[in-house]
Amino acid sequence: MRRLPHENVATVLVDPRVLEDLELELMELDLRVWPVATAPICVDGPRQAFQIRRSLVMKHHGEWDLAAEWTPVWISFGESWRFGDEPLPWSAHQALWHALEQHGAHVRYHRRLGGVRPLQVPLEPTG
Repeated sequence: MRRLPHENVATVLVDPRVLEDLELELMELDLRVWPVATAPICVDGPRQAFQIRRSLVMKHHGEWDLAAEWTPVWISFGESWRFGDEPLPWSAHQALWHALEQHGAHVRYHRRLGGVRPLQVPLEPTG
C-alpha cells in the first residue's frame, strides 16, 4: 500500500498583528506560511481554521487562551530544503523552530511536524 502524497508542516497559531512580518521573515528562510482559512487544499478553510484553533487552545486548558482569536497557519518547507524523496534535514527543523522562538510572545505551536496534502505555490503566468 502506497502512502498518499503529503507535505510536512508545522501548525502554528499566530497573532494577526505579526502575521505579515513573520511571513516575510520566514520567506527569507524558504519557509512558506499558509493561513489555513485560505489554503488551496481546504474545501472549507474557515471552518477547518476554526476547528484547528479551537482544538489547540482547548488542549492547553487555559494556557493558550490569549490565542483564541489568532490565525492558524501551516508552515511548509520550500524547495531549498528538499532533496528528492529524502526526509527533511534536521537543519530545516532547526531553522523553523529558531525563527518561531524569536516570536515566542506572538506564536503558539507544538515542536513537531504534521502532514497535509501537498501545498502548491501558485505560479504567475509568463507572457
